[in-house]
Amino acid sequence: MHHPDSVVALGHLSAFRREFYSCLSRRADALFELTDAVLCCDGPVRTLVEASLAAEHRRGHGSLYSALANGRVEIARLRRALATVPLPKAADGRLVLAVDITSWLRPEAHTSPARVLCHTYGRGKDTHIMVPGWPYSLVCALETGRHSWTAPLDAQRLAPGDDAAAVTATQLRRVITDLITAGQWRPGDPDILIVADAGYDGPRLTFLLDDLPVAVLVRMRSDRVVRRPTPPHTPGTIGRPRRHGGEFVFGDPATWGQPAITTHTDTRLYGPATARAWDRLHPRLTRRTAWIAHAEQLPILEGTVIRLEVARLPSGAIPKPVWLWYSRIKQTVSDVNRLWQAFLRRFDIEHTFRFFKQTLGWTAPKLRTPEAADRWTWLTLAAYTQLRLARRLAVDLRRPWEKPTQPDRLTPARVRRGFRHLRPQAGCPTNAPKPSRPRPPAGTP
Repeated sequence: MHHPDSVVALGHLSAFRREFYSCLSRRADALFELTDAVLCCDGPVRTLVEASLAAEHRRGHGSLYSALANGRVEIARLRRALATVPLPKAADGRLVLAVDITSWLRPEAHTSPARVLCHTYGRGKDTHIMVPGWPYSLVCALETGRHSWTAPLDAQRLAPGDDAAAVTATQLRRVITDLITAGQWRPGDPDILIVADAGYDGPRLTFLLDDLPVAVLVRMRSDRVVRRPTPPHTPGTIGRPRRHGGEFVFGDPATWGQPAITTHTDTRLYGPATARAWDRLHPRLTRRTAWIAHAEQLPILEGTVIRLEVARLPSGAIPKPVWLWYSRIKQTVSDVNRLWQAFLRRFDIEHTFRFFKQTLGWTAPKLRTPEAADRWTWLTLAAYTQLRLARRLAVDLRRPWEKPTQPDRLTPARVRRGFRHLRPQAGCPTNAPKPSRPRPPAGTP
């Protein structure tokens, strides 16, 4: 007798596979079987032609490349399908969305259009170089607990000349609208938390998404300067009223003053963690870059600044203080602890990027056009979503040298090992392949 949770999980997986097939409006069978081959082939995906040798891919390798070049994925419908499946939430029932940019590097593709110089880290000793490629902005829902699972919801390729903040705001608005339409957020629920790294302009995202039920938490560089609230107006003062208070310089402790909240927490990975929070601080906006076209008076975007210090890092590197800016004020001690822990969960999206590239072979194909790259990217998101939905169904097929793992602690790679056995139960809506050449006449030797 099947466990009720397994029956529900199998129902979600089967429904998503049917909806995913419906989202493929051209070369549907070839694209769907390519996704199954990625999920079921042995070992990491190195090349697509090798993935076509999997038993789940019943067509020739030529149809595989033709489907990527000439197929069609209804992205809007697939995006709504990703927003409809069960999504993880934080302990307080809040949706936490992480957004970040990862690059599909194509330095050798000189004839491929729409390439952008992508900033790469760690490709040499203390060096960061720019490599041509296709940058993608991904939005993922974060989970809690000791694992690296996320729930990818959207992928957006950045074209040359795009404003990253504007593209990200449009992308987040689209995702949040789909989540609200799908019933993932209802009036009365906690606001959706958006977590981003230092490459994003948190105050601008807050301003652009002001009409949505969201709160923004971003990391700020350690050389930033923010302002305190405007001091009370002194009678008899001559001149225009001040809009900004004194400076709060991240690199100058003499300007900090007493924090509104101080917390101390012992963590397993980072050791003792100390968080200090200052209330009602805002950046001083200027009419440059993103705000140059703002016709009205520049807004005052007050928030909470949090300084997090930990004793150690899992990598063994010397930890540096982390500065966070949160778009809400008047936070409590529990709120501050929840916020910095939510930011640390943001690094799970890096594990998702690594799994996409190293196991599912997201950046393995040498595709020429960005449109084909977009199709392959959405197939990769659909493949990962199927692994996430199959977590409660998978059996741990561990290697002899690997330690046993609890069923609820299986990694995406271990779930993928057993997906071939789950595929018949989840159903396969594709049609049998038809021969492309006429059969020989009867009696032909």
